[in-house]
Amino acid sequence: MKYFGWLAAVGLSVVFFGCSKGKAEASDLNKTHKPVKERKARFTGNYEKEFNDLQELQIVAAVNNGVEPLETRDDTVKLAKKLVRLPNELELYKMYELKHSIPFLVPSAAQLLVDISKNFRDSLYSKDLPLYRIFVTSVTRTNDDMKRLQKRNINASDNSTHRYGTTFDISWKQFDSIDNDSLRQLSPARLKLVLAQVLFDLKQQQRCYVKHERKQACFHITVR
Repeated sequence: MKYFGWLAAVGLSVVFFGCSKGKAEASDLNKTHKPVKERKARFTGNYEKEFNDLQELQIVAAVNNGVEPLETRDDTVKLAKKLVRLPNELELYKMYELKHSIPFLVPSAAQLLVDISKNFRDSLYSKDLPLYRIFVTSVTRTNDDMKRLQKRNINASDNSTHRYGTTFDISWKQFDSIDNDSLRQLSPARLKLVLAQVLFDLKQQQRCYVKHERKQACFHITVR
């Protein structure tokens, strides 16, 4: 399928690929990356309190900002001009093998994902911490995906925000290390604090809604 025209269409080519040419190494990042303004040392709030944007709130944003739910994965062809196809893996993030979702988002949600990824990297860099990439665990689900998921998870919502191309999940339990120096590795709990501050800043800017999911060990994020 020819989906790569989306880069020019939504103006994300510089964002996705401008940060590196080919497969940049971590050392290249350290050499070329410009210092950024120091963010707070770490998130000091309560996860459940600060990231508690419930389904009722997120679904309104999803319906207003998203596409009509897709019946099958083949229906992505019909919405090729409205959805961005995410590359499987970039310097900025890694993506799990998606079994119950597909790597498509509306442009505003794709931009939000890039901004989160970049801000997370920048925050680590500004603190002179080893670099990591976030893990994207779930993206857009078709109606067929929802049916298969509900067979395994009876708590899966019939009207999930994932159906509208506006929502993605980022793990707070697993991160991908770019720096191979074992002496400078950070714990997932420490990295979660950095990611939480990034998400908190974007929430304050009214860029997104965020729900801290304990069972799925992820931040459930919908673009506003």
